[in-house]
Amino acid sequence: MRKLIHLLIIFLISQYALIAQNTIQGSITDNDLLPVFGADIYIEELHIGTTSDQDGLFELDNIPNGIHKLSISYVGFNTENIELNIPSDDNILIIILSPSVFHMDEVILSAPFNKLQSENVMKIESKSIESLKKAGAPTLMQGISNIPGVSEFTTGTGIGKPVIRGLSGNRVLVYTQGVRLENQQFGSEHGLGMNESGIESVEVIKGPASLLYGSDALGGVLYLNPEEFAYQDETKIDLSQSFFSNTLGSNTSLGFKTSKKKVKFIARGGLNSHADYQIPDGDRVTNTRFTEKDFKAGVGLNLDQFVTEFRYNYNQSEIGIPEEIGQQTTSRTVMLPYQDLNTHILSLHNHFFLNKSKIDLNLGYIVNNRKEFEDEHDHEEDHDDEEEDADHSDSDDEHQEHEGAALDMKLKTFSYDLKYNFAKMGKFETIAGVQGMYQENKNYGEEILIPDAIINDIGFLLTSTFTINDLSSLQGGIRFDHRNLSSSSYDKEDHDMDTQEITIEGIDRTYSNFTFSLGYKNVFFEKITSRLNIASGFRAPNLAELTSYGVHHGSNRFEIGNPDLESEQNFQFDLSLEYGNRHIEVFANGFYNDLKNYIFANPTGEIIVDNQVFEYIQSDANLYGGEFGFHLHPHPFDWLHLESSYEIVIGEQSNGDYLPLIPANKWANTIRVEIKGTDTFNEIYGALILDSFMEQNKVSQFETITPAYNLLHLRMGANLSLNKMDLGMNLSFNNLLDETYISHLSALKTDLIPNPGRNIVLGLNFKFL
Repeated sequence: MRKLIHLLIIFLISQYALIAQNTIQGSITDNDLLPVFGADIYIEELHIGTTSDQDGLFELDNIPNGIHKLSISYVGFNTENIELNIPSDDNILIIILSPSVFHMDEVILSAPFNKLQSENVMKIESKSIESLKKAGAPTLMQGISNIPGVSEFTTGTGIGKPVIRGLSGNRVLVYTQGVRLENQQFGSEHGLGMNESGIESVEVIKGPASLLYGSDALGGVLYLNPEEFAYQDETKIDLSQSFFSNTLGSNTSLGFKTSKKKVKFIARGGLNSHADYQIPDGDRVTNTRFTEKDFKAGVGLNLDQFVTEFRYNYNQSEIGIPEEIGQQTTSRTVMLPYQDLNTHILSLHNHFFLNKSKIDLNLGYIVNNRKEFEDEHDHEEDHDDEEEDADHSDSDDEHQEHEGAALDMKLKTFSYDLKYNFAKMGKFETIAGVQGMYQENKNYGEEILIPDAIINDIGFLLTSTFTINDLSSLQGGIRFDHRNLSSSSYDKEDHDMDTQEITIEGIDRTYSNFTFSLGYKNVFFEKITSRLNIASGFRAPNLAELTSYGVHHGSNRFEIGNPDLESEQNFQFDLSLEYGNRHIEVFANGFYNDLKNYIFANPTGEIIVDNQVFEYIQSDANLYGGEFGFHLHPHPFDWLHLESSYEIVIGEQSNGDYLPLIPANKWANTIRVEIKGTDTFNEIYGALILDSFMEQNKVSQFETITPAYNLLHLRMGANLSLNKMDLGMNLSFNNLLDETYISHLSALKTDLIPNPGRNIVLGLNFKFL
């Protein structure tokens, strides 16, 4: 009977027509050979996709010659990642999907060979933005911090920075649209600067990724995947709206995308606006308000042997810098002090298919303008143009544009990434590449926090993977990086003599580093997956650490840089174990990170201009810990999920003192229900979550102990199909019991200002097909 069904399927496919060599057709069935309707079929690098019809049949056109990876996914089934050699392979495919117990496997884009998560030698966490929205987080960064091993350093609700296994700042590299994000992220009060609208998913590399990404990936990488184009011959419009009770906030996103066989277009706009957040006693934390405007657009073009994709993102934010619980208002207009941030991100991705090999060329250009307006400055008053340094001005019009800000920096970054994917040789896959960037920082404000400077980066890498068999594989690589950093001299007021100025000398430093990685994956008894990775990383000191001299109002301290700082270098050992059957999944991820020349700001005990003085120094350090947990999915109760995870990080200096800003240990427990509904109610879900943060008593000399606390959250929602519209609804109760607490990673902790109280989030998502 099964053979007869297969023959019928092949006969149906052949009736479509005699197709040219660049067309792929196929059928998708389950284990019982019943057709799978609505499965997603996608080739990531070509941005080509479609869905299977009611008979399980699909067709993809305009496929260039070469080797491509076809991903087939459907909820409740294991994802298939099929390698196709076009045109030599049979272009008519018969695909049988096997049931998945826990979740869909996903193609990982931040890894070099774009394999499925289950195939990767390196463990990489991946979350869709849709799942983060269901969690009811008001910002992208707060959603990402729910991933085990990832925390958030916050200044109010509008400013959040990623912390991966205790490392943050310039030690965590952020990639968006396939290019490195450069937006003056050195400061603790400088947020992520990205809006979740137009982002498909986020991937997290927890550990050194300098082999793939160079400097600043010493602690890990946040890789933000842009929204996918529409499938072939489809046009889609969607509208999302969320409301937040605590901040009286609103988050709106409107998107449009359409695709033909060769040309694709996508556009999305977003508006995020919040008032001051409220603490459990009813007071609002003054000037934690923020407004964010975001626009993203993209165009894709597929030719015979060439695919290109251009993306553009403009993000404009006004973010209040909180200092106290003072004036009580629900206004959204920021008060002094505040930040005004403008970022333009342009990226161009090109794929050249050369028979069985491929060339990838990615180019990026980012312009970031960071302004800070302070209490003693009226942002409406004019500057005296005669006092401006002519070398800091591109034109008279640009002077006018930058009037009023005390701190005003413009950072321009051009980046390039050229990789050659060698033709597969037996069980070997190899990539060689060159990456680099040219960066220029200029000052236009009355104050200078970091000087005018130019950074030149170039790096060369070689990486390869060897598939031993279906259960085991090896991956390794080596890289060399060279960075030159030169800055201009600048004058600062001498804090000992108010009428005098001192000159902060410019620097010209060069940093060169070799890095490597080696990993091994093996599956025991077809159920236990082990991953062992050893990797090194590095980070060159940033401009703030080398050249600062003055009050940094965002962090309320007087910073003094150290021009003699050396590169940070680390060596990390990772061991990951996973076990799974149809009832339970268990995981254990352990790491040990040996870090040389760790740079941190150390208090001197002095007070200058009413601010504590911090000097940048170095010390060897080590961090260790991991993430451990299980996911219980007892059959036949397919609708019930019980999840628990525990994460721990300990950071110590070589002298025995603890490192600053290490997150508290966290134990997360979730009871989740997912019910597959009718044709109208596609899905109904709900979850009760208890996050327990342990006392953080392993603190540095200028930190205080943070007491333990528990946060209870409730989530619920449903997805409906109404004619040609899909409607998603979700309701979240964050901090359900209105617990008063202060996070150890809150910048407001020194002022004893609590984190937000209860926050009810209502989300609506309309998709017009």
